[in-house]
Amino acid sequence: MKILVLNCGSSSIKYKLYNMDDEAVLAQGGVERIGLDEAFIKVKLDNGDKRTIMADLPTHKEGVALVFKCLLDPEIGALKSLDEIDAVGHRIVQGGDKFNESCIVTPEVEAGIDDLCDLAPVHNAGHLRGIRAVNALMPHVPQVTVFDNAFHSTMPAHAYLYAVPYEFYEKYHVRRYGFHGTSHRYVSQRVCDFLGVDIKTQKIITCHIGNGASVAAVKYGKVIDTSMGLTPLAGLMMGSRCGDIDPSAVTYLMDKTGMKPQEMADFLNKESGVLGITGISSDMREIENADKAGNERAHLALEMYNYRIKKYIGAYAAAMNGVDIIVFTAGVGENQEGVRWDSCADMEYLGIKMDAERNHCRGEERILSADNSKVKVVLVPTDEEIVIARDTMELVKK
Repeated sequence: MKILVLNCGSSSIKYKLYNMDDEAVLAQGGVERIGLDEAFIKVKLDNGDKRTIMADLPTHKEGVALVFKCLLDPEIGALKSLDEIDAVGHRIVQGGDKFNESCIVTPEVEAGIDDLCDLAPVHNAGHLRGIRAVNALMPHVPQVTVFDNAFHSTMPAHAYLYAVPYEFYEKYHVRRYGFHGTSHRYVSQRVCDFLGVDIKTQKIITCHIGNGASVAAVKYGKVIDTSMGLTPLAGLMMGSRCGDIDPSAVTYLMDKTGMKPQEMADFLNKESGVLGITGISSDMREIENADKAGNERAHLALEMYNYRIKKYIGAYAAAMNGVDIIVFTAGVGENQEGVRWDSCADMEYLGIKMDAERNHCRGEERILSADNSKVKVVLVPTDEEIVIARDTMELVKK
């Protein structure tokens, strides 16, 4: 069975084509700048090189059509016919409290995703455009939606509710949802397979640390809390997102600057976080380089960034009455050894003891903690797309 996985954003499409017989990646790439000038697709070739093709892409339909064209290309493609694609799986950021598991796309599912656009206007609208583009080009191919927040749906009410009048939850669905669910789901199971333990016996803290970042407490295979909230803005300090902030600071700044709600939302999402503190970049590699060069604000940003990860690790250890495994994943978590080290430093009271030599690595599945550490700290590269592909195959086979 061949499954195409799509992650459609407001102006982008990331794709991977799998042969599910052995879960081999047959093709992958991404479309950028849909609806804008100088749109293009970047295709990753078998030898690791990338081929960029410029194109006129006014809508997602043209973007998906270009993905199909590249998949069929005799030189850079992997298919002889689109009929070889058995199903398409989509990442959906916000399933709200309507969807707590993956499902086959139906008109009712489309309508449900559309209803949730208020909670994730940029993301969900892009996902819908991708679903409809595939339906227009391949109407007979089944499509599956895999929701980013579904893995977090096991949180108890005392963890996901905000302390505002309950009617706002009933009327407007205001609550903590959490995101990066496919990543937290993948690495929490993968680390147990890697260590040879049963997930149903383990207390795990999963740290998805990328430009967007979140932490989850996974107790015996189920999420009991996670750092992101109603939107991906809450929780950790991120590349350009502020993370947790006093709501009164937001209203105070709106009063002082005259910013309107959407302007403030853009400011907190796109101009804050590491970028806002340093004034340099949202890229942690650039911040680490600036810190080494003596930039004081870069150093401050790293201290803030790592301190917040440490606080969530401590909080979730308390929430679960202990922790057996801590997992680091995603772009920063997999590649920035300084972030991993500082986030776990001085936590011997929890049974965490890192090994500097083991931690000196990038993107490699391995144990990072010392042999005498009671808590296993492990690096596990994430693979959100394979989770989507597996769910898609399982539902289509039913």
